[in-house]
Amino acid sequence: MGFNSYLAKKVVVYTITFIVAATLNWGIPRLMPGDPIGVLLSRFSTLPQSTEVMYSYFMQAFGLDKPLHEQYINFWRALLSGDLGVSIYLYPRKVEDILLDALPYDLVLIVPAVIVSWIIGNWLGALASVSRRLDALLMPVFYFLTSSPYFWMAIVLAWLLTVVFPIFPPSGAYSPGLEPSLSLAFIEDFLMHWTLPFLSLVLVMLGGWAIGMRNLIIYEIESNYSRYMEALGAPRGLILRYAFRNAMLPQITGLALQIGLAVAGAITTEIVFSYPGLGYLMLQAIQNQDYFLMQGAFLVIVIMVLVSNFIVDIVYALVDPRIRYTYTGET
Repeated sequence: MGFNSYLAKKVVVYTITFIVAATLNWGIPRLMPGDPIGVLLSRFSTLPQSTEVMYSYFMQAFGLDKPLHEQYINFWRALLSGDLGVSIYLYPRKVEDILLDALPYDLVLIVPAVIVSWIIGNWLGALASVSRRLDALLMPVFYFLTSSPYFWMAIVLAWLLTVVFPIFPPSGAYSPGLEPSLSLAFIEDFLMHWTLPFLSLVLVMLGGWAIGMRNLIIYEIESNYSRYMEALGAPRGLILRYAFRNAMLPQITGLALQIGLAVAGAITTEIVFSYPGLGYLMLQAIQNQDYFLMQGAFLVIVIMVLVSNFIVDIVYALVDPRIRYTYTGET
């Protein structure tokens, strides 16, 4: 009963968060200066008199001629019915179709990058925490990596591995002329294009995970319960296992938060490598003042972050006996 109450509270909190985030997501693009319909019509060669007619037509077609409060109500009506609208920049394609084309590229880039950096970073941080020699050797590297901007790391890797050592292709998700398929040739070509964006994300995130794990384990080793176990004659390996287990809890929480940071980093990384994910798509939407494509892309990112945080909240309650006891009375 207690755990069900915990779930219900979390659902309410995340629902309110989603409503606020979706509202900001709707409002911020409309506060930007510019005229999206004017940008759309600039791509067509039309007579001045026909331009005015087309401008009026598109304003009505996209619902931008209505007052803001009506636009907001229509936004929620469409969203609750699963309609994200039509892209202005890529007119007349639907936003959901565009996002479905871009989303797989983000999933195969961001999710493996977060997981790999989390595993390797925690492992290296744990090693550094128990060895002074490794700590002195690795910590400067960790600080360098975590302080590196994503776009800078992407540029360095692009210069090093596409210009100095031309091992990987510089841009895109696959070579021109290839059609996406499950053939061995396409998969090999895709992985060659995928490697550099993946590495640039992993290297930057890895440093933060390693520093966090190193500091947490040192804190746990110096805590009262560790000193008490040491005084009782407990083996150091046992103390380290308890320290590592307790240090993992904040790292599990950080795993969900890292999804949002990774998406932000992926935006600049995808721009550097012209990788056709949500980040590159958002740049195109912003440059062309496409309200509906911006709304859709940001909405997908918000949902990804909220869902990942919700899952980690549940996992955290199952992993940490203190939280489980608080809400369920069970250990």
